[in-house]
Amino acid sequence: MLPELVKEPAKTRLMTARELEQLSLEASRGELVQGEFIPMSPAGFVHGEIAGNVFGILWSFVRKNRLGVLYAAETGFILQQNPDTVRAPDVAFVTHERAAQQKRKTGYFQGAPDLAVEVISPSEILDDVENKLIDYLEAGTKVVWLVYPRTQTITIYRSLTDVRILTINDDLDCSDLLPGFSVPVAEIFA
Repeated sequence: MLPELVKEPAKTRLMTARELEQLSLEASRGELVQGEFIPMSPAGFVHGEIAGNVFGILWSFVRKNRLGVLYAAETGFILQQNPDTVRAPDVAFVTHERAAQQKRKTGYFQGAPDLAVEVISPSEILDDVENKLIDYLEAGTKVVWLVYPRTQTITIYRSLTDVRILTINDDLDCSDLLPGFSVPVAEIFA
């Protein structure tokens, strides 16, 4: 009698950031996590409204003070290579100095944003949110804001041990990265 052969699970073919860039707009809606494509559905209107509020508030401040470049949702940032990880925060900020260092003027940003903002949808799984957070911090993002519409709170991470949770009654201060920036949390959810 012959021993049964054990089938190995089929290996997923890993994708590169370059291959992701070359997909059609419809086919590329998602992120790349250690070479594996993770599709994403379009966000709901509350998510979009809050992300728009964050972008608008930051855009006005960053532009007025000439601090750097603000990027809207769907902008890919290559956080890791071999295998590639490309994340697309809802809002991202990069200092002028770092933005000027980009060798490629098309495609994804090479490196992490200085500030990454993720508006958390009700359908997002905690493990996936934590993985995004860790990816940003390990790649060099200085500050990550996790914005929670349901609880109207913002959790600020400067590291996994430097964490602050803000409520609607607090002010969102990011003066260490954006000198002079402070806004009531309530304005984010207005």
